[in-house]
Amino acid sequence: MLIKKICLLGGTGFVGQTLANRLSTAGYELKVLSRKRESSRKNLILLPKLELIETDIHSQTNLENHFNDCDAVINLVGILNESGRNGTGFHYAHVELVEKMIKACHKNGVRRVLQMSALNADASNGPSHYLRSKGEAEKILFADADLQVSCFRPSVIFGANDSFFNRFALLLKMTPLVFPLACPQARFAPVYVDNVATAFLKSLDDPHSFGKYYCLCGPKSYSLQELVEYTASCLKIRRRIIPLTDSLSRLQASVFDFVPGKPFSTDNYQSTIVDSICESNDLQKLGITAQALEAVVPQYLSQQKQRTRYQEYRRHSHRPSNL
Repeated sequence: MLIKKICLLGGTGFVGQTLANRLSTAGYELKVLSRKRESSRKNLILLPKLELIETDIHSQTNLENHFNDCDAVINLVGILNESGRNGTGFHYAHVELVEKMIKACHKNGVRRVLQMSALNADASNGPSHYLRSKGEAEKILFADADLQVSCFRPSVIFGANDSFFNRFALLLKMTPLVFPLACPQARFAPVYVDNVATAFLKSLDDPHSFGKYYCLCGPKSYSLQELVEYTASCLKIRRRIIPLTDSLSRLQASVFDFVPGKPFSTDNYQSTIVDSICESNDLQKLGITAQALEAVVPQYLSQQKQRTRYQEYRRHSHRPSNL
């Protein structure tokens, strides 16, 4: 099947913008659906053959209307936390959306689907709502014999606008002297966003990828404590990282469940019970060399630090003189 036009769900996010750039450069026509078109306009509007459409992707009718001229659908939609605590938010974002997406694909004869999942996604045995809902979405997709599905299971993804290193950088700056760290021994194999985008791109037209899932990891695994200490060293700030015990980690998560923005939650804690590392890194099977975080992270954290200094300078320069 020749793929010319792709509908991208979640295309305005961190991974989505990188993937949209790669797909556009490769010559594909793109239809990116977004709830807030104007907030994403500056990053995507200049890409050739890209149509940025403001719409509610959770509307069955909207999906059916927008899939009508597409050859493939890529779903990158995912949330790390929900407003409540009973899993309904995860089910809505990860499972119900996929069910609607499948119906819209059937109505429009779209067969090729690429799905962003997560390492350790498991509908039955996932320790968190996040991992169970991601696993359930995979199960539903692979059970549909009319679809040509590929699923991608990355560890934590890093890159200039990521929500991992950048979030810890912000938290470290906000916390003076000591930084209490929950789940310090949880392990991750951070994978570069460009490597993830390349995996999607290489699989898109490859029939050998139909019915398969790919585990995507960086070249090395680290404990969470090692990653946070590395973030502090990149920022050149001194913080004493205090590793919390398991009981204190659970306590911190239960308190943060009620903090606006949920920097950490009980569901996040439960996800860390299983290490986010690859038994077999499928980047290699796709002919992709995994990029080390040490070659990328210092650069964008340094740029972030310079922007912070510039903003501080501007604030001070506009203050009235006391003389």
